[in-house]
Amino acid sequence: MWQGHEYREPVRVSRGWDIDETLFWFLAATFEGECVAVGFAERTPVARDSSRWTGIPLECWTTSLEARAYQAAVARTREYIAAGDVYQANICRVMSAPLPDGAELRGLWRALDVRHGAPFSGYIDVPAGAFREMPEGLGIVSSSPELFLQRRGNTLLTAPIKGTAPTEAELLPKDRAENLMIVDLMRNDLASISEAGTVSVPKLFALEPHPGLVHLVSYVQSRVHEGFRWTDVSEHLLPPGSVSGAPKSSAVRIIEELESRPRGHYCGAFGMAHGKDADLAVGIRSFFRVGDHLEFGTGAGITWGSDPLGEWNETELKASRLLAVAAQEWDGQ
Repeated sequence: MWQGHEYREPVRVSRGWDIDETLFWFLAATFEGECVAVGFAERTPVARDSSRWTGIPLECWTTSLEARAYQAAVARTREYIAAGDVYQANICRVMSAPLPDGAELRGLWRALDVRHGAPFSGYIDVPAGAFREMPEGLGIVSSSPELFLQRRGNTLLTAPIKGTAPTEAELLPKDRAENLMIVDLMRNDLASISEAGTVSVPKLFALEPHPGLVHLVSYVQSRVHEGFRWTDVSEHLLPPGSVSGAPKSSAVRIIEELESRPRGHYCGAFGMAHGKDADLAVGIRSFFRVGDHLEFGTGAGITWGSDPLGEWNETELKASRLLAVAAQEWDGQ
């Protein structure tokens, strides 16, 4: 299920993004760069059903970085910024909880779609062992607000989110600084796969409200070069700039040092592609099945102006409502 349509009959799996234009493809990439594509034969409108979600109590979640360790990672990132190694880096933590017996990812998606609507609402649930090429299966429930890449013919659009607060009045000067850094990074990334002179920024610092918070969002657009392939996305655009940092190579090195584990599909990218159209989201505000557990990540962009406790609180803000929905404890207020 993706953005109002169901995709049935998975008929092919491809490691990497070497895909044709005949099937409906669900593309998924990890933050570390592993890519998989699942091809579906048909698409239909979403059908109503009786899928249910039993809930995961809030106390069942553990985190890869506790508050003190996370704030220490923020402080260390500021040291790297002071030394000139990086301008900004996104520091994240991954939370994990056992999946309830008989839990259906479709049920979790329905709970999120009703209580926490998002532009990139959807889920995929390919059981382990269904395809030889993907023995671990694939389970993602998306409530992502962020566009990683839209393709319409030869036009590409990305809309990085940088700047988060409970209300517009609580946005800080560092939020605009973060946003501008990532816009510059995405302009450079798109230029590497686009016709010369076609990269533009049609929208800068747009205020975008979402359930429980607001974001600053900018749009970066271009026209792809002749001979564009989806593998170009994997080679030149991943990981997404808004969840890595600038310069990207330095930010990724710092992330690998300071975070206690790989991110996996969290902070990667996923979505549907068919023909020359695609809508791919950044892998945030989403749940990921890993074995018999469900994972959820949360993070914040760190600049010189960051306060370690404030950044920890931002990760809590981003996670609180979604985890409450997953626990069946969100009352909608």
